Amino acid sequence: MNLDALARRAAALVPDGGGRAILGICGEPGAGKTTLAERLLDRLRSSHGEGWAAHVPMDGFHLADVQLSRLGLLDRKGAPETFDPDGYAALLGRIAAGAGSVIYAPGFERRLEQPLAAAIEVPPEARLVITEGNYLLLDDAPWAAARARLREVWYLEADPGVRVDRLIRRHIEFGKDPDQARAWVLDSDETNARLVRAARHRADLVVREEG
Repeated sequence: MNLDALARRAAALVPDGGGRAILGICGEPGAGKTTLAERLLDRLRSSHGEGWAAHVPMDGFHLADVQLSRLGLLDRKGAPETFDPDGYAALLGRIAAGAGSVIYAPGFERRLEQPLAAAIEVPPEARLVITEGNYLLLDDAPWAAARARLREVWYLEADPGVRVDRLIRRHIEFGKDPDQARAWVLDSDETNARLVRAARHRADLVVREEG
């Protein structure tokens, strides 16, 4: 399915007569979720107007390092237990119900590797909000509550070799030396990838990354 067809499918999720829909994009670490979300946003905004679509990534719900240290989870950063899924589900509920007022959402600063409060604005006129993250299809309680807020979840599938190389380059870009980057990807990121991949069958649509 090409980008135009995906944009049409996304736009069709918006209810007639008012309200908004939330579309989730899920996939393994490094699959290209953010890139797909941004391409969809560009296409939707060019068709419907700048404020018609918004983007709220799940990454803003990373626990800060001070909390990860307290919990003994700093070396598991990026795993499901290092996020705040209850807070994420609550925000998605506000977004789903909140057309008519500005909603602020946390973002994530990759160079700091920390969440940033109120970094993202969802404008009141937004009819479609795209969220993306690794764990949108997990079926345990806190993640299932977030999934219930989403009209559809698409699973983005990428070539494994391309995905791993992309992750290693990303970790190097944001401060790890090459050996550290490769070790982190092959241990931590790939452990998380297996968990994400096991939930693929719950997706409403599987999208294969274009080469």
